[in-house]
Amino acid sequence: MGNPIRLDSRDYRNSGNRFSWITFQSTLGIAVLTLLAIPASLQAQSTERRVSAHQACGERAEPLEGNGVSSSNGRIGFDGRVPSTATADAPGLAEVPAQALRLDPPAAFADLSAAPTHRVGGFFASPRSLGSIASPPQQGTDGDKPAESSKPPAAVLVQNSPTIDSGRNFFYKNKLEFSLEGGWLPINIPFVFDVFLGDGYNMTDLKYTLAPIIASVRWQVGDVKGPLILRGNWDLEASGAAVVIPRGPETRYFAFILGFRRNFVPRHGRFAPYFDGRVGVGEINAKEPLGVLYAQGQNLTFTMNMGSGVRYNISPRYALWTGLNWMHISNLYLSQPQFANYGINVYGPMLGIDVRLGRLQFHHHAAE
Repeated sequence: MGNPIRLDSRDYRNSGNRFSWITFQSTLGIAVLTLLAIPASLQAQSTERRVSAHQACGERAEPLEGNGVSSSNGRIGFDGRVPSTATADAPGLAEVPAQALRLDPPAAFADLSAAPTHRVGGFFASPRSLGSIASPPQQGTDGDKPAESSKPPAAVLVQNSPTIDSGRNFFYKNKLEFSLEGGWLPINIPFVFDVFLGDGYNMTDLKYTLAPIIASVRWQVGDVKGPLILRGNWDLEASGAAVVIPRGPETRYFAFILGFRRNFVPRHGRFAPYFDGRVGVGEINAKEPLGVLYAQGQNLTFTMNMGSGVRYNISPRYALWTGLNWMHISNLYLSQPQFANYGINVYGPMLGIDVRLGRLQFHHHAAE
């Protein structure tokens, strides 16, 4: 057997001190490692949350609250916040300081203060006022009162738009139109101007019915003018008429007619009353020389037409009109004394269409 180990009180004391020192060193090392691991864990947790937030964002950006205005690419606003359109491919945008990106919107429009005014909707406004409307004043730090550096919005210049005289779009100087009209004139009356001839408005027992078809070219010789209900312009007319006579001894009548038309043009609306008068010369197959009593005394005759009605303007090119027309046919006593001059006097409804010739012209005038 070897010599036994002898431990005295000194050796026991040295052994206990050594064990305490080792334990202290181990505890200190663990504490240092723990302190070093905490920042790394926090940084990893922050990165994970940021990536998760980017992945959770939708494709469409949500509107920013407050005074922020998002940029054209939808990634960042004037107030420094990142809209929901930011994706994980652009890391770090969420940590951009808000104060570093805040802009003063009114200052962005300061260089436009000297520009002329522009029409917006039904009023006129300057670019400065437009900038003030588009960019509200910044809020102060307390969120209740505007910041001291913010400027009040400029006054908006409001002006009522002038009233448009729509009648001038349909009636104006040098407007040329083609007109085609037709009618049925079955009502026989005395010659309306007998009072000037000394006759007594006598009528014969022979009755007529005329069915005229008239093609005309109308030229508006002036612009719309005149007071109140007399306001309007004039047409000059050149017409060719083919008249069928369904009731009477004669059967047909052809004539060339010249005349005028007065258009009474309102300031608003598409309806316009009219009055016209025309005279001309024509040829009829007279039957009195063949022994028919009260028929026409010769082929060469003259005609007179008067009418009144209302016109409806469908568009600046097309219009419809309707009214009553009186038509007179006689030979001005040229057949006397061999054959008496009895004449034809009838009236009835007429219907026509007008078509603008040439290029359209639009005339927008303010009401007088």
